[in-house]
Amino acid sequence: IDDPKIATKLINNGVEEVTFTVFSCNPQLRREWMRDKKPEASLEALKIFCETTEVHAAAVIIPNVNDGNELLETCAKLEEWGAKALIMMRFANYENQGIILGNDPILKGIEPHPVEEFEKLVRKIDKEFNLRVTGTPVCDPKNNTPFALADDNSKKYLEILPEIKAEATILTGKIAAPYIEKIIKNLGAQDLVNVYATEKDIACLITRKDLEKVDHSQLKETVIIPGRAFVHDKEAQEILTRDGTDRIIARGPDKLTVDGEMSGTLNKYDVIEREMEGFYELIQAINFFGVRR
Repeated sequence: IDDPKIATKLINNGVEEVTFTVFSCNPQLRREWMRDKKPEASLEALKIFCETTEVHAAAVIIPNVNDGNELLETCAKLEEWGAKALIMMRFANYENQGIILGNDPILKGIEPHPVEEFEKLVRKIDKEFNLRVTGTPVCDPKNNTPFALADDNSKKYLEILPEIKAEATILTGKIAAPYIEKIIKNLGAQDLVNVYATEKDIACLITRKDLEKVDHSQLKETVIIPGRAFVHDKEAQEILTRDGTDRIIARGPDKLTVDGEMSGTLNKYDVIEREMEGFYELIQAINFFGVRR
């Protein structure tokens, strides 16, 4: 935005909600990292939006660039101006983190936050500021996503789901795997279903390269892959049966939980409802395609 009056004009024409990629409230950082030619004008426009509309600010968090004190100062400004929410996005730099077009690293010499460290940062910001803070790929401190159903307090909801009656392997991403594994355990189906974590952080970004690294000895006769995995069905079938075992390869639901962008607009009951729908569909797939003993 090269003129703050643009914000006023949009508001006068009925704009009530704005998602704004802030990155930082430091003009110098916006100029350097976003190639914003007029960062002061952009930030003034953001301030106007915050004062009049519902603003959801977004920032890709790059270590030693816009985290630390820079992030605290940005959040303080957003809070002061009246922003409603902040979505913190973990910077990805390598193939296993989702850079799947062969162009990694995006920024040489930058090591993204480990997932556990990023989650701690999201929770810290959520506690310190009067903003609706969510993170992606983790987490939403208010709604307990991703995988709110993995929380011990959610066991009562799992009782509503159908019983798992067949054997299968759930193949997924590295971040989702421990959550899904806990839910399967809480369903009492750990003897029937195992969860296999690929090297890819995000399940939706699994490609044939990830499948080629899979240890076939850990796979059952039925394998459920993510519904939106970036791999052709025939390729998945060929790769996952290379050990000579005739397996059934089926796609599961597109989503089993909600990401930070969506979670921030939902309440905890909406989240539970969506996750229940996903796991109901997953269990139906396991019982249909899985092997019954």
